[in-house]
Amino acid sequence: MPIEPNSNLQHWQHEHAFGQDQKRRGELRTIIVIVITTSMMIVEITTGLIFGSMALLADGLHMASHAIALAINAFAYIYARRHAHDIRYSFGTGKVNALAGFAGAVLLAIFAMVMVWGSIERLIYPIEIAYNQAIMVAVLGLIINGTSVFILGHDEDHDHDHHGHHHHHDHNLRAAYLHVLADALTSLLAIVALFVAKFIGLVWMDPLMGIVGAILVSRWSLGLLHTTSAVLLDNQGPAQLEAKIIQCIEDDDNRVVDFHLWSIGPKIYSVIISVLACDPQSPEYYKELIPSNLGLVHLTVEVNEWIEEDYGN
Repeated sequence: MPIEPNSNLQHWQHEHAFGQDQKRRGELRTIIVIVITTSMMIVEITTGLIFGSMALLADGLHMASHAIALAINAFAYIYARRHAHDIRYSFGTGKVNALAGFAGAVLLAIFAMVMVWGSIERLIYPIEIAYNQAIMVAVLGLIINGTSVFILGHDEDHDHDHHGHHHHHDHNLRAAYLHVLADALTSLLAIVALFVAKFIGLVWMDPLMGIVGAILVSRWSLGLLHTTSAVLLDNQGPAQLEAKIIQCIEDDDNRVVDFHLWSIGPKIYSVIISVLACDPQSPEYYKELIPSNLGLVHLTVEVNEWIEEDYGN
């Protein structure tokens, strides 16, 4: 009996927003930090121009670069939410989160290279430092950035895998967090270097701390590039989750002969499974074997019958 064109098929269909139309916790936090960072940037640039302070002006321009990076993170949240129901996105807009995180990681890497270049230049061509003014700027920067780190890092969205490694599902929030953490670290290292240079006379400590900070920022950047690129390139999902799904199927005396698990957004996954069974059931039967709390939002099951005489022992 053919299916009528005007038949009600809603029972077998589902939408692909997968919760991406909901406002994420990181969105408001990122916007608050943007306001703080931009306000501080305006104050530093203005006072730097009025008082002729290069230290204040340089730090203000540095703040501006991170305000731009944070604006990318905020845009990603809003874009993903507003386009969550756009049918052009086959699996929703969850990967916008990872894409913004990847962009943030690239900017962090560029920031680290600029830090190294500037530090090497200072080592080769030392300049006179106005210590009191520079320390004041660094302390003020540390207070502002420390506040931002607390806002973005408080109750950060993560869990652990079976090896004990962190999995930061909100890569966009992670990128914003690392940007302000990099700023806070830079300010802290600058304070230490400036005090050592002022009271002990080791002027080279200032550029050396810049290089140390750049190495740490580079490590954060590489870590974020690794996790976000894995999502963007559809790497196989967490091994622990894969083992759990396969066990649920095979405990029912079946064999999983083909398996694809990949992330399509923060904490949500798509799965394609090919099952070999001696007594094949409907795909729905095998779907019900898998717990509903694993974050699987798009599950496809292919069922094949095992016929021993066709394949031998």
